[in-house]
Amino acid sequence: MSLSGSRLDVMRFVGEKIDTLMAEYLKPIETNWQPSDLLPDTTQENFLDEIKLLRESVRELSYDYVAVLIGDTITEEALPTYESWLMDMIGVDQENANSWSRWIRSWTAEENRHGDLLNKFLYLSGRVNMRAMEVSTQYLIADGFDIGTGRDPYRNFVYTSFQELATNLSHRRTATLAKQAGCPQLSKICGVIASDEMRHAKAYKAFVDQIFAVDPSEMMLAFEDMMRKKIVMPAHFLRETGVKMGQTFSHFSDAAQRLGVYTTQDYIDIADALLTDWNIASINDLNDAGQRARDYLMALPNRLRRVAERTKVPTLEYPFSWIA
Repeated sequence: MSLSGSRLDVMRFVGEKIDTLMAEYLKPIETNWQPSDLLPDTTQENFLDEIKLLRESVRELSYDYVAVLIGDTITEEALPTYESWLMDMIGVDQENANSWSRWIRSWTAEENRHGDLLNKFLYLSGRVNMRAMEVSTQYLIADGFDIGTGRDPYRNFVYTSFQELATNLSHRRTATLAKQAGCPQLSKICGVIASDEMRHAKAYKAFVDQIFAVDPSEMMLAFEDMMRKKIVMPAHFLRETGVKMGQTFSHFSDAAQRLGVYTTQDYIDIADALLTDWNIASINDLNDAGQRARDYLMALPNRLRRVAERTKVPTLEYPFSWIA
């Protein structure tokens, strides 16, 4: 069966359960938190006093921390790219608004709050050159990305499962560091965003679980292919004015590694967790290629750990144009 034919059948099968999954993994709009719930209220008399307290609370945040928070914000604000990419997957019908297009739009609507909230907080903080940050955001959306999935939903769901776990981890770590630096408001902001990311990770992992149940060999091959390529971050083309595409992302990644917000070891741990979550070791109804793919995946974490042991934490600091 052709790729589009088999994928379409499976996407229709999994799509029949989307309404149930949406109720489980997404929250009703009217009762969900909104950015204004977590920021000073412009309609109140004490608004300026709240802003003063906010600005005082962020003074102790380190240079690397502010750089990572800005990079996280820009990544979250590039949602138009992510939505348009997912909308082009095999099995998604934009014109007739099938179950998959409803899921993608509803997921995007929840995710959109993250960049909105972080952007406003950074604007109020006084620590950020907002124009430089906004230029990088526009570049990232204009440049798009290439995450190695093509239009294949199997590969896309491996990617989103991995990435949602990675962003959950990153936001949880920034929440902890903000609390330690005496910035409880920012800690709460990063914490609620991390909570969203974990719910979304569970949803995408559930999609993959269901695909493994009906098309195990093809799903295993898609998982193997994505891990061989390596899961790139959605902002891997990140850049600043006058900087080549991807160079700023490299410095952003170095800062995250120095802080311990997202490290090489975290990448390996997420890969290991997905092997467990999807019960890869026990999937036996595979063709020869699928079995070889499973064997590669099971051996991958230890192979990556051996490489990571030789990896040094980068020490070279970089002057980001984003930081005032």
